[in-house]
Amino acid sequence: MSGSGKSTQVNSNTVNSSILVPAGIYETSGFVDGKYLPASPSATVSLVEFGDYECPACGVYAPYVKQVLTDFPGKVTYVFRNYPLSQHKNAPISSYAVEAAGLQGKYWEMHEKMYATQNDWSNSTSPESIFEGYAKELGMNTDQFLSDMKSQSVKEAVQKDINDGNTVSLTETPTFYINGTKITLSGDSNQIKSLIQKELGI
Repeated sequence: MSGSGKSTQVNSNTVNSSILVPAGIYETSGFVDGKYLPASPSATVSLVEFGDYECPACGVYAPYVKQVLTDFPGKVTYVFRNYPLSQHKNAPISSYAVEAAGLQGKYWEMHEKMYATQNDWSNSTSPESIFEGYAKELGMNTDQFLSDMKSQSVKEAVQKDINDGNTVSLTETPTFYINGTKITLSGDSNQIKSLIQKELGI
């Protein structure tokens, strides 16, 4: 079931990194001293998530991912791919807002903000104004943010993520890949961390 956070399918095939992590995608290799680190060339583990900012299960997993970035700085590269589900009316525009924030160097800050405030905007009839407020809080040029949020390039970036998600036959969010292998989620808050520790050999 989409958005359930649990998978009943097992996919042992490794997906090519060019599909999961195409050129130009936003990447981070840690969260240290309140800041997201840039991707580290020495990171040996890739964690890719296809998610929906309005999806409750994705919101549950967001702090688990942040904990991984906090615990293993420089060792894990995290990538988020947009996969807004049709049943979530504000999912597409929330993805546009995060992509627009990225154009002003605030991608990960807005990404985190979306999940932290999910209940505040999910059912809003005017999410744009709420997101504009977030942009202001994060020190962005709000006029530029609003313009970028509606731009064709931002919409195309989100559609590229959706297309790649369809290519790997996604059925739900969140869907995670560790070093290209799809993870069957158990709902355990420590599952992703444990799997990454195994990949790191610790």
